[in-house]
Amino acid sequence: MSNVLYDQRGPVTLITIDRSDKMNSLDFAANDELTEAWQRFDRDDGARVAVVTGAGAKAFCAGADLKTYTIDFANRPAPEFRTRYTDGPGFAGITRGMEIGKPIVAAVNGFAISGGFELALACDIRFCSPNAEFALQDVKWGFHACDGGLIRLPQIVGLGHAMEIVLSGERIDAEHAYRIGLVSRIYPADQLLEKSMDYAAMLAARAPLAQRFAKDVMRRSVGLPFDEALKLESRSFYDLGGTKDIREGTTAFREKRTARFEGR
Repeated sequence: MSNVLYDQRGPVTLITIDRSDKMNSLDFAANDELTEAWQRFDRDDGARVAVVTGAGAKAFCAGADLKTYTIDFANRPAPEFRTRYTDGPGFAGITRGMEIGKPIVAAVNGFAISGGFELALACDIRFCSPNAEFALQDVKWGFHACDGGLIRLPQIVGLGHAMEIVLSGERIDAEHAYRIGLVSRIYPADQLLEKSMDYAAMLAARAPLAQRFAKDVMRRSVGLPFDEALKLESRSFYDLGGTKDIREGTTAFREKRTARFEGR
């Protein structure tokens, strides 16, 4: 039985963690399947945008299923844990070591806890339902987030809000998440997936090369001196000038029609 569902709907890929009886937590097998799903999405030129969510109405992803394997943190993580997570693609397949240039939307339909929160942070855009709750609870158990949470969260919500979330380990609700910019929109639970898929379809109609280049600039510019960041942006724009998509886009603008981008 698959732990991860991969549903291709035209240019939009829906990836669902299907372990609702385990709060969509990931054991090693499920984590491997999710990693393979991201790799499949990344390789497929026809798949332009991904939406990731959890099965059921209670949880997006409750993090690692620690009951399925033993980790002695006092004597460093077990070799298998280090190979699959720390030195591998990280928790949930995209938190470390895999840079996907295509847009990824998280439809957070409940609890996003620890590694599940870090999965949401690794996505580009986050929508949630009113029952969503977010937390990096690691400090309650003597450690801290290790799959990008300490790096991505301050970039998304600012250092002050990130400090509050990380140092307390307390949960925040959907309204709090929206107020600090962690999520962009809150949708009724029965509309969240539909709205997320509709938004993803809109993204898929945009220029894929422009999206890829823009993501690359935004990622690489973090921490750069301002002048260097501007040069990076300018160089990226110059490189786009030689693409078929930019010619199609400007032609469509002049002809007052919808552009048909090919990603070339």
